[in-house]
Amino acid sequence: MPSIEQFLSGFRRFQQQYYLDNDTLFANLKHGQHPSTLVVGCCDSRVDPLMLTGSEPGELFIVRNVANLVPPCENDSHYHGVSAALEFAVISLQVERIIVLGHAGCGGIRALMQGVTHEDQHGGFLAKWLSIAEPAREFVLARHADLDPAAQLAMAERMSILVSLDNLLSFPWVRNRVDAGKLQLLGWYFDIQEGALYGFDTTSRRFLPLVCPLEVK
Repeated sequence: MPSIEQFLSGFRRFQQQYYLDNDTLFANLKHGQHPSTLVVGCCDSRVDPLMLTGSEPGELFIVRNVANLVPPCENDSHYHGVSAALEFAVISLQVERIIVLGHAGCGGIRALMQGVTHEDQHGGFLAKWLSIAEPAREFVLARHADLDPAAQLAMAERMSILVSLDNLLSFPWVRNRVDAGKLQLLGWYFDIQEGALYGFDTTSRRFLPLVCPLEVK
């Protein structure tokens, strides 16, 4: 397990790389950010959007939460962290694309499929949050009841990405920019077992390989 000193050593390496070896990058970033892409990712420690895409600081605006979910647009007095970040990215930063990045082995979707949203949680935060993806669970249980639990989980992980893509369009300023051709919505799925990346194809309505698994020799 990393110690605090390891974290500090890591910061020193970052400091060396970006403030000495590559001082131009942060010289520009000191004056503001201009990312072209918003990534909605999972807070799972194994799924880092910057690492997975090989991006530099300033290139991605990232929102991470349990199960990489986007809630529907709701105009009420509650706190809406994901919606606020979405609003800032789309209206203020005017990002050109939004990627919902799901992944295999998601603990949040596993809890969803195990019925956490139907337990008497008395307002538990996790159950309430995962209820956003309830349509994915219902679809899998209704259409793919014959699959084993592992296959159902993999299907639900993908379907929850589609739920989030649909919810993105419930925000009027997202839909307006999509309709104007100024914003692209993408659904990606990282298969952590095989090290491959899949993308949702709107024509075939399937997740197709974007980057295939490496051939193990």
